[in-house]
Amino acid sequence: MDDGGTAAGLPVADMDPRRIHTALSLLVDRRWWTLGDLVRETGAPRRSVESLLAGLSLERAGGDRFRLTPEQSGEIADLLRSGHRPLDPADPVGHLLPEYAGVVERVAGLIERAPRARHVLDHVSATPETVVRRALLLGARFWLPGARLLCVGDHDLTSLAVGLVHPGVQTTVVDVDERILAYIDACAADLGVDVRTRWADLRLGLPPSTAASADLAVTDPPYTPEGVGLFVARAVQGLRDQGRGRVLLAYGASDRTPMLALKVQQALQDLNLVSEAVYPDFNRYFGAEAVGSRADLYVLRPTGKTLPAADARADRFATAIYTQGPQAVEARKAATVPADDIAGLEPDVLVGDWPKGTLAQVPRVRLTTWLAKPYAARVRRAAVALPPGLEAALVRVLLATRAEHVQVFLPEPPDDLSDVAGLLAGVYELERRGAAVEAVRVPPGGDDRACRILRAVMDRAHGKVANVWRDALIDLHGGLTKRQARAVVAEAAPWARDVTLLEVPAHRLRELPGAVHASLDLVPAASTG
Repeated sequence: MDDGGTAAGLPVADMDPRRIHTALSLLVDRRWWTLGDLVRETGAPRRSVESLLAGLSLERAGGDRFRLTPEQSGEIADLLRSGHRPLDPADPVGHLLPEYAGVVERVAGLIERAPRARHVLDHVSATPETVVRRALLLGARFWLPGARLLCVGDHDLTSLAVGLVHPGVQTTVVDVDERILAYIDACAADLGVDVRTRWADLRLGLPPSTAASADLAVTDPPYTPEGVGLFVARAVQGLRDQGRGRVLLAYGASDRTPMLALKVQQALQDLNLVSEAVYPDFNRYFGAEAVGSRADLYVLRPTGKTLPAADARADRFATAIYTQGPQAVEARKAATVPADDIAGLEPDVLVGDWPKGTLAQVPRVRLTTWLAKPYAARVRRAAVALPPGLEAALVRVLLATRAEHVQVFLPEPPDDLSDVAGLLAGVYELERRGAAVEAVRVPPGGDDRACRILRAVMDRAHGKVANVWRDALIDLHGGLTKRQARAVVAEAAPWARDVTLLEVPAHRLRELPGAVHASLDLVPAASTG
């Protein structure tokens, strides 16, 4: 390639030379290709591949298939023989993959049956080989017996691959997508692997049970500086030993956008992290053609200044962290509450970001603070403003609020409140009023023992579920010891240990009434045991 950026007279100046070599070596034998297949094989951005193909002489077939003409193939063959050769990046664990062919096949089935990707969450599935190679790299680089792993987002199902390859690892998955959490829990039970799930919108905080809990963290976040910065900051907060812990980050950028990659690396630098290793093109995807269907894998090492930086910065990231959809960085907009709706409010507290000057005499609380701990003062009426993109937090916001009357303002309140109402049955009656969801607390009452326990658990959403449940059982059965009551809860709901109700996935909330009934059936055996 000369200084003008051409190879055999072809315009390739905007394409990484290594990827040019790979593309030409694949095309020279005149096999039929599609654009998507060539992107995945070369790791080049889609636009770069399109630019390269525009300068080539091609034959076209049905659909979107193409191949080089015989004359063009001969020219490029001569070029390659003159000394140009594609260079593949080193793969530290690729040689181990044949030994785990069965695991790859099993993971492929799990990925195929997984919930469909949600583009608004920047979901793109990693290939099964990639997911298994992540697990193999963890074992090759770190001491894993007895280790705890935190997956900060796990649409790729890395947690399940780690469980299959390293059964001794205890893995916790944190994700905002309820479908993924339910699917991972079901698969983990079928596979017999030690994986547990927690719900969280990372913009609102890390689940309490996962803070300072893990030896290693893995994340494949939205590929924006805001998304990478937030997810990595939460991963850092999840490490229990900052000196020994590591964060593994999957991140890919197009060859055409070096400034974006620089901004991402600056976000990592702001967290005072050391890039201990970078494995280029380690991650391969079904899709993500804008970044060549590939991403590098970073091994990030915290320093003494990393955790303070993560604590200081994590809650400052905007709600717009994704690359597409209404929560995209480019679509960033402030939350607004219609003036007519504000006029009739008489709350004791305003929660979230409200317009300046709104009810200036009323105390205000940040949404993250409201969810992190119970509000100190008694509240009869509360008004909550949820910004765009945080609608999924509605159930948790209401669980965290013990007020008699709550109004939650959302950019687009759900047309159907039946699912939310079902999760909060026995605690709130819900109704949509204009831009708000209005929730009126149902008075506790009745002699039904299961309802009394369930209400106690749901009234103390900031407390550990197992502890509140245990105490409620003891209140109903005076002869029951704490140890006996704890054993009853553990048998009825093994997932309830060490979690608050605010971090429990929706499918576990749906199971809660049945589990409470089951615990009452277990009490006689426990009290006589």
